[in-house]
Parts: sequence; C-alpha cells; structure tokens
Amino acid sequence: MSDITARVSLADRLLDLGVEDALVMDGYDDCVMGILERFGMEPIVLYDKDKVIDKLIDEGCDGYEGAVEYYEFNQLGAWIGDKTPGFLVRLSDATTEILDGDR
Repeated sequence: MSDITARVSLADRLLDLGVEDALVMDGYDDCVMGILERFGMEPIVLYDKDKVIDKLIDEGCDGYEGAVEYYEFNQLGAWIGDKTPGFLVRLSDATTEILDGDR
C-alpha cells in the first residue's frame, strides 16, 4: 500500500467519524489508535506512543533512547494548536493490577 493510499484511507476514516481537518503525522497511519474526544473541544487523532517509538527505531533512530529523544522533542513537543495529535501511554500490567485491586 502506498503512502498516498494510506493517507487517503485514514482521511476517509476520519471523515466517516465526523472528524474534519484533523492533524496527522505523515507516515504514521499504522500507529493510529483512534480518536480522542474531549468535552468542548474538537476530537484529535490518538497515536500509540509505543508504536511510534518502534517505528522510529525501525526507520533508523539510534536505538530506543534516540527514538525516545526524537519523539519527545519532535512529535510530543510539536504543539500546533488544539488539533495537535495526542499519544496513548499504556499503563503497565502491574499498574493495571493495582488499579483493579481498588475496585
């Protein structure tokens, strides 16, 4: 699948969900988790942080630490307004067990 096809596909999916003018990161369509809805704000595209970092490593970043540094400065740190994409940080299994124990 070409980058153009992937982008069109993501754009079409976003339009189907009623998300117009979403900001996306070129080349990271395979890292999209979904849409984040927030009260009183436009929905934003939500990326999986772990997938983004893995992709950076696969594309030549200097190991895990280099990928994290690039991610933090160039992706997480790139504020482009209220439609700036977000990143999902998964809770570890240990944290999830602790939270489940509180129920």
